Amino acid sequence: MSLPLWIEFFEDLQHVRGRSLNTIMAYRRDLELFVQFKATDKPVTAFYEFMKKSKLSTRSQARVISSLRTYFRFMESRGVSSPELVELRPPKVKAGLPKILSLEEFRKLLVACQAQDPDRTLRNRMTLMLLYGLGCRVSELISLDLEDFKETDRTLKILGKGSKERLVPLTEALNEELVTYLKTSRTRINRDEKNRSLLINDRGHRPSRVDIWRWLAAWSVRAGFAEPVSPHRFRHACATVLLENGADLRSIQMLLGHASIQTTQIYTSVTTQNLVRTIEQHHPLSKPDPESVL
Repeated sequence: MSLPLWIEFFEDLQHVRGRSLNTIMAYRRDLELFVQFKATDKPVTAFYEFMKKSKLSTRSQARVISSLRTYFRFMESRGVSSPELVELRPPKVKAGLPKILSLEEFRKLLVACQAQDPDRTLRNRMTLMLLYGLGCRVSELISLDLEDFKETDRTLKILGKGSKERLVPLTEALNEELVTYLKTSRTRINRDEKNRSLLINDRGHRPSRVDIWRWLAAWSVRAGFAEPVSPHRFRHACATVLLENGADLRSIQMLLGHASIQTTQIYTSVTTQNLVRTIEQHHPLSKPDPESVL
């Protein structure tokens, strides 16, 4: 059993809206879950309980409903009545604050990523520095090509969600290390002259998402972390440290490739919490007896 206009919907996602393969697969999983529910012949309102029994978190439920509403709006745009559009509303999700990576943790990873092969060590350092310096998604990182780097301009062209391109400036230190890596280690690690990937995996080819996650997991263990560091924590760390040092939200939005400024605004909550902790730790009026410091 499939839903009406199934093929047309996914063709629209790919060719008209320009959604990435990962996004399209997420839509497919969400719609397939609804297909499973439809087989129960229960009213649409029972879908929420069905998702709970499927052990989906509130955030995951909201994503599924969002995918379905996109599909039903597409249906109505093709003249197919979709009452589910009114009946299915996403549950309220409490916005969680992103878990960032501290500068001290980043430094520990730089030490932990060292390998016996100096070329792999430089490749590993480059991976960490690009994640932290660009604030890019892991999918954007592995898709970087040699042509995307402009040494004289100190910029990298990043292909983001929806095939949207953005130019990200590099710091002088990051630019110099990237030049060194490209002229030395990349040349020796690469096994295919036609391979244009900026980063090279241990097999001499373009790294996959799994490669990046596997590297970070291994380095996290060596660094003594309780859990593996995810690539997204670097993205949060990049945004937070820029905001804390005076960067404006609009610039951070452009750096991260957020479609909406509202997505970027969550980092203001992080910096506010950091400010509260700083005041509690260092302000004299945070003492139990304020009169003792006056």
